[in-house]
Formats: sequence, C-alpha cells, structure tokens
Amino acid sequence: MKFFEQQDRARRQTKKLVALFILAVAAIVVAVNVTMALLWSWLQGHAQAIQGYPQYFFLTNTLATLMLILGGMLVEFFNLREGGDAVARMAGGRLLATDTHDAQERRLINVVEEMALASGIACPRIYVLDREPSINAFAAGHSLNEAVIAVTRGTLERLSRDELQGVVAHEFSHILNGDMRLNLQLIGVLFGIQMVAGFGQQMMGISTRSSLLGAPRRRDGNDGMPFHLFVVAAGGVLFVVGYIGLFFARLIKAAVSRQREFLADASAVQFTRNPDGIGNALRKIGGLVHNGGEEARIAHGNAEHLSHLFLNAIKPGLLEGLFATHPPLQERLHRIYGRNRTWLEAPAAESRAATAAPARHLPELSFTASDVDDVEVQAARSEAASDIAAAAAQAYGDGPLRQIRLAPDIDRAAHDPHAAVALVLALFMESGTMQAEAQRDFLQRHLPQQSEAILSMAVAIRALPHNARLPLLELSIPALRRLPVGAHMAMLDHVERLVAEDRRVTLQEFILQIVLLRRLDARAQRAAPIRFHSLSDVRHDCMGLFSLAAHVVAPLEKQPPSAVFSRIIGACPQLALEPGDLLPPVALRRTRITAMLERVDQLAPLLKPALIKGLLAAAEPGKPLQLVMADLLRAICVAMDVPMPAAVASVYIASGWPED
Repeated sequence: MKFFEQQDRARRQTKKLVALFILAVAAIVVAVNVTMALLWSWLQGHAQAIQGYPQYFFLTNTLATLMLILGGMLVEFFNLREGGDAVARMAGGRLLATDTHDAQERRLINVVEEMALASGIACPRIYVLDREPSINAFAAGHSLNEAVIAVTRGTLERLSRDELQGVVAHEFSHILNGDMRLNLQLIGVLFGIQMVAGFGQQMMGISTRSSLLGAPRRRDGNDGMPFHLFVVAAGGVLFVVGYIGLFFARLIKAAVSRQREFLADASAVQFTRNPDGIGNALRKIGGLVHNGGEEARIAHGNAEHLSHLFLNAIKPGLLEGLFATHPPLQERLHRIYGRNRTWLEAPAAESRAATAAPARHLPELSFTASDVDDVEVQAARSEAASDIAAAAAQAYGDGPLRQIRLAPDIDRAAHDPHAAVALVLALFMESGTMQAEAQRDFLQRHLPQQSEAILSMAVAIRALPHNARLPLLELSIPALRRLPVGAHMAMLDHVERLVAEDRRVTLQEFILQIVLLRRLDARAQRAAPIRFHSLSDVRHDCMGLFSLAAHVVAPLEKQPPSAVFSRIIGACPQLALEPGDLLPPVALRRTRITAMLERVDQLAPLLKPALIKGLLAAAEPGKPLQLVMADLLRAICVAMDVPMPAAVASVYIASGWPED
C-alpha cells in the first residue's frame, strides 16, 4: 500500500481509537456508579439507602472518575512530549553513541544509516536495551523526522547481519506507515484507562496501613463500619472496576496492533528483497519461545505498558488469542514463506572485540551545483546534461553497484558531534577563487580555532564527487543531534553567513540548507498540523514549486522553461494551471520558496502525491529524472516529511555496505 494511503489509514485508526476510548470510559463510569451505589447501600444499611443517595452522589462519582482517567492520560502525554526518546528511556534504553567502536553497535548503526539513506528519511536515533537478552525491537516517535529505533542486546548478539537488516526494515515500515504516532497516542490513552485500577490499589494500601495505627470511627456515633474499612472497600471496588479498563486496554492494543505487524513483515521482505532476513529472525524468536526460557521475554517493568510497540510479544505464550498484541509467530512465517517453518536456535554470540569501523561506501549519487542569486532563484546551469518499500528496495540494491569510497577521516567526522559541525561547514565552502577567499576570511574572523579543520575537511570533500554531499549531510545528522540546541543555532547561523559571504547562493547550497534546517530545527521535528484539505488552497505554492522545477530542468534538457512547465501542469490537472502561470526566476526568492514548502507540508496526506507526481513530470517521458532535479525533489520530500518516490530512489542508487 502507498505511503500516503498508510498515513491516511493511520489517521483513521486514530479516530477509531478515540471511539474505543470513549466507549471504555463510558463503561468504566457506569461500572463505578453502579458499584459505588451498591457499596453505599451495604454500608448504610438498606433502610437508610432507600431514602436516597446524597446530593450529587452520581455526579461526584462521574467527575472523579473522568478526572482520574483524563488526568492520567494528559500526564502521560506530557511525559511523552519528547517522542521516541522518552519511550526508549521508559524501556530502559541507552542512546547509542554515533562514534562507538563496538563492532556489534557499529554494525547496527551501518544498517540503520543505509536504510535511512535508501528511503530518504532522517536517520533515526538508535537505542540499545542492554539488559534484555531476548530478540526484540521497536520504533517510536511523533514524525519521520524524529523517530528512534530501539533494539535489545539479544538482537545485536543473536542475529546475523541479514537478520538484523530484516528486523530494522520491519521497524522502518512502522516509521514509514504512520504507526509510530498512533502507538504513542495509544500509550497515553491506555495509561489513563488503567488509572482507575491503580488508584483503587493505592487507596487499599494507604487505608490498610492507616488502620494498623488505629483509624477513627464514624463521627455520627453510629455503629457503622469504621471509616478506614469504607476506604478499603471503595478502593477494592475501584480496583475491580479498573479491570474493566484493563480489559478494554488490552482489547484496544490487540485490535490496533496485529494487522500492522503483518504489513511490517511484508514491507521488510520487500525492502530487503530477502525473506530470510525477517523470516529467520522470527524463527530464532520462536526457538527461544520453544525452549521456554526467560530469554524470550522483555523483563523491564514498563514492558507491558509498551507491549504493542515491540517486534514480538514481550511475554510469548501469555494472553494469546483475543488479547494478543501480535499474531502467532507461525502465522507470520506462513505469510512470509507460504508454508510453516521450523524454529532456529539462537545462541548468544560471543562478545566481539571493539574494532575500528571499515571505510564507508556511499551510494553513487550525482547532481551538480547551479547558480542561485542571493535573493532570486535563477535557472539551473549544469556541467552535466509510492510504494515506499518498493522504492526503498530499488535504492537499497542487491549488492555492490557503483560505489564511491568515503575516506575514514570523513566517515569518523560524520559520526563525531563536534567534528560533524566542521564537516557541515566544509560542505558549504566554495571552490572558486574569489568566493573561497571571502569564506576563508570569514572563518578566520569568526571561527579562528576551527578554521584549519574546516578548510582541511573542505579539501577532502572536494576530492569526492558532488553526488556524495547530500548523503554525507544526512549521515552527520544523528551526531549533530547529540549537541545542545544552542550549538545547532550557532552552526545554522554560521552556515547562513558563510553562504552569504560571496553574495550568491547556489541551488546545491539552498538544498543543503533546506535539509539541514528541517533535520535540526526543533519546531520542524513534529508533524505539521493539517490545515489544507484541497490543492486549491495551496494553488499558488504549487505554481511556484512547479516553476522552480521548470527553470531547473529546462537548461539540462535544452528546452524552454515553458515546455517543461506545460509537462508538469499536465500531470497535475487538479490545479487547473495554465502555461501562462509560469513564474519568472526573479519571482522565486529563497524566502518565498521556503514559505511555499512550509504551506505544502500542511497538506492532507492524500493530496501530497499529486504535487509530487507533477514535479516528477519535469523529466521527459521515457527518460530518467535529471540528477539535479532528483536532488531538489529529495529536499522537497524532506521538507514535506515524506519519503522519496520510486523515481527519485532509482536515481540515488544505493549499494550494499561493506561487511562489518
């Protein structure tokens, strides 16, 4: 299924979740009122009870229950405000340093990075659950741009590289299909529902302890039950009624989760083109379950709270059937292979000594810089003439295709937070004599201590083809995110001033800035709210982006911009644009294009494919997309928080990474 359809389906699932939540809350409120009424009658005696309940008795019960549930839900949503990072810490995760030298952790980083580059999304932050020997993993976050992936220590130690790729691909499917946001909402909702049972348990515990110290009897002098026994009884009622919430919580988790796991398994197979990757990982999980050991379970105290996020059930064998959050392993394997498969042994691997990471291979990507005026986007000047899983698989490739070797110094810099800053600034250094001189003067004035490292890095980068620059920037993002926000802002300011030193901005610099800002700006890391439900609401913005594409592609194909623009608008008839709507380069200022991207990011998910389809039509029919246009389209996809379409992924041919 297409990415945008999955995103829309996830939003519809959210509406179903709200409906189930309301149903669960209503059932709990009714149950609380009924049981509290019965308890009141029992404590007061039948004769007094028939005279009526106290004023506002049922209203008080209802409001107290709603406050407990909604309050718990809001508190949990607040605790999850950091998104995937908060969830990973709740599960006992340790943030993996991007410059680690541990061989197993280095292998995991390589696998995650290669898949992020292939799919065109931000590289997720990686956590390791060190105290969990089982094979399991999860993805969490509010949006594509701030996702995290967490894996257990057993996943690192018990799986081969192919199997690890299958597991990571499974989690990437959850990221791409919009499951993460729904799962975070589910955590908050279910926590609120289960608050009633928790509060009742606390009441019983506090009242029991107080009774041991001597609790007061009723103030009216009657021989009724002591007050502390009333509290114990009320707490017991809430605890029992709370199990209604637990019933609904598990039912909701099961209803939402099971089908998503089948889809993620299928996407993992399509992504890696290797059914044995995710298949053998599941078979090894089955082997651990079959042996009946604790090594098949997640032991952390918050595991039940997060059970629907994981690759497999946190306690296999329990609550199978109606309340199971995951389909049976054998059923998942049958859908992958078309037949039943036997389990595999999953012995813990011996700890491998820390080794230096091998030199990195980057996919061979090619695009060229084009002149862009400081305030106006000019026509490109170049020296060189979705199904998401399918697109990513096409980019992921089957093995070593056209490769360029990334020097060890550059690879290390991309994974070290402070060196990555120098690397990013070096990406913006010009090679022309006059421009480079102005930028060197800027470095000497404002960054004297780092200038030598930046200039040295710029020389190394210039030795690489232009096609390595955007992937290199993407590789450095996880390391840069480890720096404080103040360091991000300072770096972005230096980038802007460095670019402005030569009083012009190349298209390549503008693209790099779009990606850098989107990846690092804290405001951009949350999914944009949906404001526009019709393409006509952003007609002028689409017109501007189509005009930009026409001016970029026209010189490459030696055609007038109007011909390219006509081809683009023909592929997007919903906008009813005319050839005369082509905007001149002078009208395409940087600030204006940035504003256009911010608005189209707020389109409803099912409307974004029409815009991307129009931009893809910039290529002549039957010819591949021009490389410079592919790069621009990739940046636009980053700004819209969507993965690359297949046509762009085919340009970014990704090869297999070296074995770790």
